[in-house]
Amino acid sequence: MHPKVSVIVCTHNPRRDYLCRVLEALNAQTLDLAKWELLLIDNASSQQLASEVDLTWHLNARHVREDQLGLTYARLRGIKEAAADLLIFVDDDNALDIDYLKVALEIAHEWPKIGVWGGQVLPEFEETPPDWTKPYWGSLAIRELDRDKWTNLPNNHEALPCGAGFCVRRVVAQQYAELLYTQPDRLKMGRRGQLLTSGEDTDIALTACDMGLGMGQFKALKLLHLLPAHRLKEDYLLKLKEGMSYSGVMLGYRRGEKHQLTMKDRVLRHIRRQLMDQRTRRFEAAAYRGFIKAFNEISKYPKSEKIAS
Repeated sequence: MHPKVSVIVCTHNPRRDYLCRVLEALNAQTLDLAKWELLLIDNASSQQLASEVDLTWHLNARHVREDQLGLTYARLRGIKEAAADLLIFVDDDNALDIDYLKVALEIAHEWPKIGVWGGQVLPEFEETPPDWTKPYWGSLAIRELDRDKWTNLPNNHEALPCGAGFCVRRVVAQQYAELLYTQPDRLKMGRRGQLLTSGEDTDIALTACDMGLGMGQFKALKLLHLLPAHRLKEDYLLKLKEGMSYSGVMLGYRRGEKHQLTMKDRVLRHIRRQLMDQRTRRFEAAAYRGFIKAFNEISKYPKSEKIAS
């Protein structure tokens, strides 16, 4: 039977107990195994996972090795290898609810005009995080929904799904892949080893909008995001803030947004920083570093390349 869903798990040097939880949650899915395939994309892990991670419980599962380091490269390989019309990207720290695949497939049938969608991403913390971290949980892809949200307007980020449990129609994934082959600079936005750059999920979602399709978040889709203690430490969150700021500017540039750094901007940022507490000031500084890094990189492009797609 041709699979209706391709589940793509991209991983690089995974924490084994978390990856075990991810696979156990997939093994427990209510959707018939015959209706979906599983691709475990080993993205340049130090130890090859094919000899260590058992997938024999699923007759339509396979290991795929991608030696080019980077989440975007791993996802491109998954897109190439996938056979179904619905692709679901599952991170190596995402434990899906038992009906996740079933509900995702139902949404695909009931909402034909939506090209990408996601759901609720609920945290499971290894250690209870301090209260000061709560304003930054959104950066960790934590999403709790009180209603369904959808749009075909690219500027409506309220309905923008995150990469955890990311559901993508094949036509959108293929269009995105073609875009990256013609504009390889977009590859810089994905995670690469310890680099906390991002933005590729947003790029895929906005590609759906470019195609006349929509994006959405659905309350019935739920997963647990397994969060180790180090991801709630200030140094990690500061690196994440810087990486997301850099990626946001790079994505905006490629989509036609103009970024200028005027003296007025510098003065206003300086004034705002003086009104912040020390920790908030550190996060503002991290965001600014990411902005400056991207701005400086863009300023070096030849004029012939400074044309947004």
